[in-house]
Amino acid sequence: MDLHGSFHVYDTTLRDGAQQEGLNLSVADKLSIARQLDGLGVGYIEGGWPGANPKDTEFFRRAREELDLRHARLAAFGATRRAGVRAADDPLVAALRDSGAGVVTLVAKSHDRHVELALRTTLEENLAMVRDTVSHLRAEGQTVFLDAEHFFDGYRANRAYALEVLRTAAEAGAEVVALCDTNGGMLPDWVSDVVLDVIETTGTRVGIHAHNDSGCAVANSLAAVAAGATHVQGCINGYGERTGNADLVTVVANLELKLDRAVLPQGLLREATRIAHAVAEVTNVPPASRQPYVGTSAFAHKAGLHASAIKVDPNLYQHMDPLDIGNDMRLLVSDMAGRASIELKGKELGYDLSQDRELVTRVTERVKELEQRGYTFEAADASFELLLAEEVEGTRPSFVDVESWRVITETRTDGEAVSEATVKLRAEGVRYVVTGEGNGPVNALDAALREAIGQAFPEVAKFELIDYKVRILDQGHGTDAITRVLIETSDGESSWVTVGVGANVIEASWGALLDGLTFGLRRHHR
Repeated sequence: MDLHGSFHVYDTTLRDGAQQEGLNLSVADKLSIARQLDGLGVGYIEGGWPGANPKDTEFFRRAREELDLRHARLAAFGATRRAGVRAADDPLVAALRDSGAGVVTLVAKSHDRHVELALRTTLEENLAMVRDTVSHLRAEGQTVFLDAEHFFDGYRANRAYALEVLRTAAEAGAEVVALCDTNGGMLPDWVSDVVLDVIETTGTRVGIHAHNDSGCAVANSLAAVAAGATHVQGCINGYGERTGNADLVTVVANLELKLDRAVLPQGLLREATRIAHAVAEVTNVPPASRQPYVGTSAFAHKAGLHASAIKVDPNLYQHMDPLDIGNDMRLLVSDMAGRASIELKGKELGYDLSQDRELVTRVTERVKELEQRGYTFEAADASFELLLAEEVEGTRPSFVDVESWRVITETRTDGEAVSEATVKLRAEGVRYVVTGEGNGPVNALDAALREAIGQAFPEVAKFELIDYKVRILDQGHGTDAITRVLIETSDGESSWVTVGVGANVIEASWGALLDGLTFGLRRHHR
């Protein structure tokens, strides 16, 4: 416990994070993300700018009725009153009052040039705007935090004035003054020096709001905390405009797991990976595989040397237990794999290979040979499991005998291109000949294959193709190059990835599609 009370973890995904290029959140999206953030245990969720943005006004209206937050308090974001207008008469200040949020975060200019050039007012009037707005909202019963915009740049340009803005806000009743590295250009040592000076000079409770333009948003946030800041702002998954805001999960994980500071309710950090990925689904921004702590590659091991060491002790090549953050270790099967990698991956998939040296060698050599032909098993765990099952059981898992398949694409007189696929196969002793149409050859092939197998195995109806990736290998060969396809399939409860390689995209897709359905059926029947 510090002198100012409990540590603040403040999320601004719904406001600052939503400014990311290509990210567009509906009110329903924001409500969904707020519930996830509350599940992580953050103390404050900044919902947006009511009054300035109709969508944010609607969010706060619906939040009063639809959000039942267990850990977090909602914060409304807004600006100090306009120059020459009383805070009580400013309609945007009124929107903050009427938002229903118990906390208001006010953005204020702390850089003298921004006051004169952007606000087009005097330095004295800017201080009056801060004083009037903070005291007015405090009198209305709301907690007030101040975001000192461009603070670090303003401090360098005019230290005395930047500090005076903070003093004015604190004297008027602001509980926290958050120092904003709005342009994201600071480095950790610079941040430490400024935060120490601010605390010693003003005695105010200090927060940090860092952007990542110098690649130091997380480091700058930690430097500020080390110097005495007790309020840290950021966005889940590092969302935000330009290069993003400080990744709040990374900051919190470092505080809890490295610095032994309990800043979230006990046990909730284990939800971080699930929540980070759930939010990514809502935003429709693919999660970064190499994201610290929660990325799918954060604890993935490829080199055979690593696998040999991990077999002895997982901590030899991991900086922490991934379960502490809700993630898991993954062994990647590739042409770099050694026997230890195959053995560990087999164990992960439920096969004990430790007593069969010949089998492990055979699988290792086969993986390397297939990768020479263009296959990859790093992301295609399902295809590797089918390969492993084939070597262990002596036959490749299969639910159908395929006689043939073909695809025809025609362009009609109206310019529309239509693809038609025909699949002939036997399943459960019955021969099926099925034709499917689609908006492309792969779509048509998927439709025909799914319908044919589905007549014998109705559970296939639950399977859905959710991701499709194509890569052209040996591009120097032009149209004669090898094609690799990765397909992700879901049954509504989990998903799996399969790989196909062929002389063209259709042939490669067929292999990945058939493997995907085979793996799904095998899992359901098992």
